[in-house]
Amino acid sequence: MSWTEITRPQYRRDELRFASDLRDGEWLMLSPLLCRPCHLEQPRKADMREVVNAILYILRTGCQWRALPKRFPPRSTVQYYFYLWRDQRIWRRINLVYVRRARQLLNRSPVPSIGVIDSQSVKTTESGGPRGFDAAKRLKGRKRHIVTDTQGFLLALHVHTANVQDVHGAVPLLRSLRASFPKLRHIFADRVYRGSQLRKAIAKFGRWKIEIVSRTERSGTFKPQRKRWVVERSFAWFGRDRRLARDFERTVASEEAWFLLSSIRFLIRRLARV
Repeated sequence: MSWTEITRPQYRRDELRFASDLRDGEWLMLSPLLCRPCHLEQPRKADMREVVNAILYILRTGCQWRALPKRFPPRSTVQYYFYLWRDQRIWRRINLVYVRRARQLLNRSPVPSIGVIDSQSVKTTESGGPRGFDAAKRLKGRKRHIVTDTQGFLLALHVHTANVQDVHGAVPLLRSLRASFPKLRHIFADRVYRGSQLRKAIAKFGRWKIEIVSRTERSGTFKPQRKRWVVERSFAWFGRDRRLARDFERTVASEEAWFLLSSIRFLIRRLARV
């Protein structure tokens, strides 16, 4: 939604040290899902809220780990928790919890029945890791393959090399989607996913309906495609975080963690404003 003079005050965060920091209400929502009590004899020394604020600062600004301001906990501490939560798949579970809550606030079922699929090709850097050449987009990097609900909330994510075609990259994505949302059977997609190849590959995961939404406008004009425009808007939402401007990560797992964090940041701010 575009900012207006009426809605601008609810989005401004001038009272915070950094605009990426969590407000008190946002931290109260996140902390029970993220921070478990420490059962060691020596209590945890790090301030978990400050650790999360540091991770969100990097997500929003796109700065390097070594460029983290001194006001935050030590870089090694922040990195330790980021990689720990990444490997424990904490971000994926938190994202699904918030998606269900956000849908309930819109008087919708917490379990969606319709999804929208699309991919986004992004360049990688000299960090290394798996990558490939996307001939259609003429870039070398990776693809972020996502499925959203009809509101644009992220349901499933799969990152793979850019040379993998969308019909092949969609198979593991839809497999993970079926594990999280067994009742979701209807998928809106663009022309790249047409044909029987994808339908045959995902038939073993259950019954699916892949509805292709084709362009109807003439060349040189723009018109949002029915149902499919929400996934494009989601990419725009997450693209505001500069860490996602490119794929700076050496591993696919780290790239997926940053993308999920962007979704969580968006959802938690929306829920906290209600």
